Amino acid sequence: MEMTDVTRAIAAATSIAASLDLPTHDAIVLHNSNKLALRLSPCDVLARVAPVGQEVARFEVELAQRLAAVGCPMCPLEPRAEPRVYTRDGFAVTLWTYCEPVTPHTSPADYAKALEQLHADMRKVDVPSPRFTDRITEAEEVVADPDRSPELADTDRVFLSGRLASLRRAIDERGGVEQLLHGEPHPGNVLSTNNGPLFIDLETCCRGPVEFDLAHVPEAVCEHYPNVDQGLLDECRQLVLAMVAAWRWELGDQFPNRRRFGEGFLRALHKGPPWPTLDTMNKRLSGP
Repeated sequence: MEMTDVTRAIAAATSIAASLDLPTHDAIVLHNSNKLALRLSPCDVLARVAPVGQEVARFEVELAQRLAAVGCPMCPLEPRAEPRVYTRDGFAVTLWTYCEPVTPHTSPADYAKALEQLHADMRKVDVPSPRFTDRITEAEEVVADPDRSPELADTDRVFLSGRLASLRRAIDERGGVEQLLHGEPHPGNVLSTNNGPLFIDLETCCRGPVEFDLAHVPEAVCEHYPNVDQGLLDECRQLVLAMVAAWRWELGDQFPNRRRFGEGFLRALHKGPPWPTLDTMNKRLSGP
């Protein structure tokens, strides 16, 4: 979010917290891109804030309640507030328990075990959810519309469109078993806490093969996850690279250094295998 929107978003979140008797004297920005994550203190609440109409917060709250009931390893909703989406000043706000990370990183073995448990618990929950191919469609629409991606060169537009379409077909043709997934279980969405690794950000949950989730995690994590279809994982990694490339070229995308990342992901796709993981790409492109 732009700084003017951040200021308004913080005011909306702190006002909602105050109305619920959750004492808030400070708000620390934990993450800022198209949506905002805030730590409110001293009440120790995690507030997730997005412009109304640009979020799927209602789906996320309903899903979080269902997953909590089966013991999923995820950050829970704030128990001192009604589990719903709060709106104020054009922002949608959801409130979660703030889970303090005890270490900066989760070990690959623990990460894989927690993700395997998340997937097992998600198989117990039957909720209407989008299919992973809906994410491909969103990326294809960005690439297809020069008004939405005006800085994307025509040759790259043709290349990226073709790659997204071919990967959709290749993955569908495999006919893999599909289930409810996190959607983006990358390292930024897993916290190492006193209760073990916990996943956050359920907005991207969708149905698909577990390899689609594994395409978002480091290689070392995949090595500890059982029964992985390596061919399908390679195709899903390509797909994630292509989708992220598309989103970085979208006009109005607020990811930091989006042009650098858009160009970097395109280079990786042109270069070919072995396909880099998301964390490898982020480390490679996050330099000065």
